[in-house]
Amino acid sequence: MREVKIAANDAGQRLDKFLTKAFPSLPKSLLYRAIRQKKIKVNRRRAEPNQMLEENDILLLFLPDDLFERGEKRGAFELSRIKTRLAIVYEDENLLLINKRAGVTVHEDDAGSTDTLLTAMQAYLFGKGEYDPASEASFAPALCNRLDHNTAGIVIAAKNASALREMNALIRERRLEKRYLAAVHGVPSPRQGVYRAYLLKNEKTKTVRIYDENPPRGAKEIATGYRTLKEKDGLALLEVELLTGRTHQIRAHLAHLGHPLLGDGKYGVNRTDRALGYSHQALASHRLAFPSDLSGYPTLSYLAGREFSLNRESIPFLSLFE
Repeated sequence: MREVKIAANDAGQRLDKFLTKAFPSLPKSLLYRAIRQKKIKVNRRRAEPNQMLEENDILLLFLPDDLFERGEKRGAFELSRIKTRLAIVYEDENLLLINKRAGVTVHEDDAGSTDTLLTAMQAYLFGKGEYDPASEASFAPALCNRLDHNTAGIVIAAKNASALREMNALIRERRLEKRYLAAVHGVPSPRQGVYRAYLLKNEKTKTVRIYDENPPRGAKEIATGYRTLKEKDGLALLEVELLTGRTHQIRAHLAHLGHPLLGDGKYGVNRTDRALGYSHQALASHRLAFPSDLSGYPTLSYLAGREFSLNRESIPFLSLFE
């Protein structure tokens, strides 16, 4: 028998979801059968799979000990060995805004590399004493948004479960305003507007294709807003707003319109760009704005109307337009 006390970061989620994350060795079929047979109880009472857990609830699990192996969550020793070099844009008790450099991977890749922004962020919080993996049953600080490997800019990290839930809801409901800076070949005409099209993702090639009309089955509608800020030597500096958020949307959409990003080898022909030293696409998520009304978001309500942006020095390609 195992007794588990629900901590603050474990509260606010379904019983079955918590158990799946806390004990990945527990087969789902056995999990649901154990709940039905009252071998898993909450506060010594019969439980339901969709029961929402509250802080200080006590779970009783009348199951074999070998099913209680923890997942492969990164341990304290491993985190203590990771050197952190985070460019922090903003930090408080709930959130961390990090300026990711181009060439940094956000999450572990298929090869299982741990040299990622996620591990660096967790190691940073471990070093500050704000995260101890041994004390968490199901939660680990997480990144709320992702950027391509070769895209720079603001990545949001949640330090606790309530901040993670609220931030994920804001992103899902598209209530955050995110703006990008991009250096592209050629000058768009008109100088500002909204382009609409359809995007189809190819899982095999890890690329996407844009269609103006008659999209194939599975294509998603996209909308990309832009305005031209500066132009120089055949390049234009654009501020871009994603009105929809699809894989490689900015890169593929602008290339489709005849304005590939400087340094983009996937959607542009950039042999000349590389010869000039541009090995990453000139794209940075430079500005993040919270909505003025955050009622219904008690953990993050203090951020209503706040805006955060990168300084010019942290976006190297801006020097092309000086």
